Amino acid sequence: MKLFSAEQIRQLDADTIRHTPIASIDLMEKASEAFVRWFCSFYVPNRKVSIFCGKGNNGGDGLAIARLLIQKGFLVEVHIIEYTEKCTEGFTVNLKRLNEILQPKSIYSLEDTDEITPGSIIIDAMLGTGVQRPVTGLLAEVITKLNTATAERVSVDIATGLYTDSPNNPEDIIFQPHQTVSFEFPKLAFLLPQNALFTGEWHIVSIGLLPQYIQNTTTNYYYTTEQAVSCLIRHRTRFSHKGTFGHTLIIAGSYGKMGAAILSAGGCLRSGAGLTTLYIPGCGYQIIQIARPEAMVITDPLENFISEIPELTPYASVAVGPGIGTAPSTLNAIEKLMDTITIPLVIDADGLNLLSRNRHLLDKLPENTILTPHPKEFERLAGQCSNDFERLERAREFAQQYKIILILKGAYTAVISKEGITHFNSTGNSGMATGGSGDVLTGIIAGLLAQKYTPLNAAILAVFQHGMAGEFASQRRSPASIIASDLVNALGYSPPF
Repeated sequence: MKLFSAEQIRQLDADTIRHTPIASIDLMEKASEAFVRWFCSFYVPNRKVSIFCGKGNNGGDGLAIARLLIQKGFLVEVHIIEYTEKCTEGFTVNLKRLNEILQPKSIYSLEDTDEITPGSIIIDAMLGTGVQRPVTGLLAEVITKLNTATAERVSVDIATGLYTDSPNNPEDIIFQPHQTVSFEFPKLAFLLPQNALFTGEWHIVSIGLLPQYIQNTTTNYYYTTEQAVSCLIRHRTRFSHKGTFGHTLIIAGSYGKMGAAILSAGGCLRSGAGLTTLYIPGCGYQIIQIARPEAMVITDPLENFISEIPELTPYASVAVGPGIGTAPSTLNAIEKLMDTITIPLVIDADGLNLLSRNRHLLDKLPENTILTPHPKEFERLAGQCSNDFERLERAREFAQQYKIILILKGAYTAVISKEGITHFNSTGNSGMATGGSGDVLTGIIAGLLAQKYTPLNAAILAVFQHGMAGEFASQRRSPASIIASDLVNALGYSPPF
């Protein structure tokens, strides 16, 4: 699913109106009907609903929503914030329609706002997309009051005051919804951690924008859905054998950190790789042979650390980093790997730490290498950022500079191509925020690379399947109790294909 800027969304609306027999007011009606269908599936009638409207098209949506909810049996009151004398045509038409069944209340000052009844529902239809400066004056006062109300809060399309595709200032006044119902597409703002308070749970409803214009409009941002991922799957034939699905080498572990090797191997094996070999320090031999009997093992000359790399000829992909530490001998091995590797490579964990501490290694990264940093690891690689938008932009620049695929881990994990195209993931939950989760992901990616998935597709698919495993695991345990090995065990059940 494509993600668009506020300006692109306006253009898509205009194109739909221009090239179909639908008028602007009728498109607004369709959007309001879509919102109300969602609303009625989420809330029961006979609840009090207070709708706060601005005087633009978002306010026009709110007026139409009020009329439709009254017809559905909700107890509706409407407040129009008189922060300007100007109003759009859509607002004017819907105000006239609403006046036939309900007289809205005009808000000229904060004293004009009624107390919100506890247990009622507030609908925010004040500004919508396209806001490019902080909310001030009467609107800011009303929003501040509504944010403290003991009521469920719902925003129409986007929370008032929240910028669609650029960072807000920390002191900005922004409506704080529990639910956001967005028209046709998620907004980029929904996918970044700093906006969690201003998004709540978000939902998408279709309003019938023309598919051909959506298809022809270019963007740097995508949201990975199950439908998109299902197109990436390489289906197995009856006469396949283990050699068909590649041989992965995982360089992992050090004294006290052999669990990382076990988890990476588990992810790789469950991803469908035909063969998995672990290259580990000598101290981990018995551990791996017992914990992962399906994997083969080669040990390093050193007992506690990695100091060499094996001959790479037998392998179709390499993963390096989980639990390897940052000893000088390990650095030498990583540098040797960079100088000799010609097969797909994924680097995680201590491998990333070695890159950030020895920056000359960045210039040795083979094209299409996959790096998998969490935010702190990325900051060590690329420097601190003042907000999530800046971090995302810097990650795009970093991927383009070094011609790599960058997986910026977190909620809605971002997979960024070497061209800077960003694919946000749609699966996963908070239970995956546990030690070893990233090691499992590294193994999945390496296993998919061995099966000849392209590096970008391997990254997108692995992140999606990793998140699905988290969702499946949370059906059996509470999110707080999930551990990384639960993800390995859930991988065999998680793909919905």
